[in-house]
Amino acid sequence: MDFLKVFILGLVEGITEWLPISSTGHLILMGSLLNPSFSSEFMEVFDVVIQLGAIMAVVVLYFNKLNPFSPKKTQRQKMLTWQIWIKVAIASIPAAVIGLLLDDWLDEHLYKPVVVAITLIVYGVLFIYVENTRRKKPTFTKIYDFNLQVLLWIGFCQVLALIPGTSRSGATILGALIIGVSREVAAEFTFFLAIPVMFGASLLKLVKYGFHFTSGEFGYLLLGCLVAFLVSLFAIRFLMKYIKEHDFKVFGYYRVILGGLLLLVTLIRVLIA
Repeated sequence: MDFLKVFILGLVEGITEWLPISSTGHLILMGSLLNPSFSSEFMEVFDVVIQLGAIMAVVVLYFNKLNPFSPKKTQRQKMLTWQIWIKVAIASIPAAVIGLLLDDWLDEHLYKPVVVAITLIVYGVLFIYVENTRRKKPTFTKIYDFNLQVLLWIGFCQVLALIPGTSRSGATILGALIIGVSREVAAEFTFFLAIPVMFGASLLKLVKYGFHFTSGEFGYLLLGCLVAFLVSLFAIRFLMKYIKEHDFKVFGYYRVILGGLLLLVTLIRVLIA
């Protein structure tokens, strides 16, 4: 049964990591529903480390665009590729610093269903509002156009994703839309930001846990990563194709409905208890 539960959690991670609906929130909810027979400490590590599989999907799908050493690229193209990495590094600094300082406090105080429900609803409403009031013609249509102010703005928006239920992709995409970045570029830059941020978060969890895995736990981690990787390949392609013809409002409505249901279930549990 744990094998099936880990498979489902990997599936959820692969789908929700890239859609702006909060992978952490969904993993917390699914973990409480499935209740696998692992320690709470291992589950905290598992929920973060399986993101490594999702990261590899970005690397595979965008390998040529992100590879500054490709012999097929001209010198100018290589320089532009390095520019992407520099911009990603700058935008990653706020989340890296604040996340490192507040990691323990966030784990202790905010990883709760009520917090997830509230942030799902709040950012769902924001997505609907921003899309309804958005100017038709975007200001930024290429990552190369991003200046320092844009990078820091998106970087600090990513910090908000430290609150479970916010969604890392949701926070950065929403922040980018607010300042006039096109939907496609906002999503793509979010994918690239995931590489250093999620790798760093996974490494931090592994170091804190101490790599004290049983062979079974290690196998479940690998399974979760593999499933997340395979599903992410399809989820990323789907999102990029979807937003070419649609906006993000459907994800906003989904967040509001899911958050409302979660609050209702939590209230019922309190009343029953």
